[in-house]
Amino acid sequence: MSTDKRLKSAYELAMERLRAKDREDGIDQDAPLDDAQKAEITELRRQATAKLAEIEILWRDRRKAAVRDAEQAAELERQYAADRARVQSGLESAIARVRHGKSARDED
Repeated sequence: MSTDKRLKSAYELAMERLRAKDREDGIDQDAPLDDAQKAEITELRRQATAKLAEIEILWRDRRKAAVRDAEQAAELERQYAADRARVQSGLESAIARVRHGKSARDED
């Protein structure tokens, strides 16, 4: 057992398992990034931030138009959440590819 006496959360335990699996698969998460990787990650984050801002602007406009229709408003909320999650997931995937030595523009 760990020298740390406190109980770990489910999140902490899951992250430990993922890190162990990464080590088994030969993936080093702690490898320092070179300048090109840092620049590419910065650009990916900038693009994702811009896309999220665009999604929010469109959502606000549509929400104003649907103020009297509860079903349409609920659908817009669902779509907005899905669009944000898609952008975030894409960003995380692209950053992971860069960290593993591949360009985010490379297709597997």
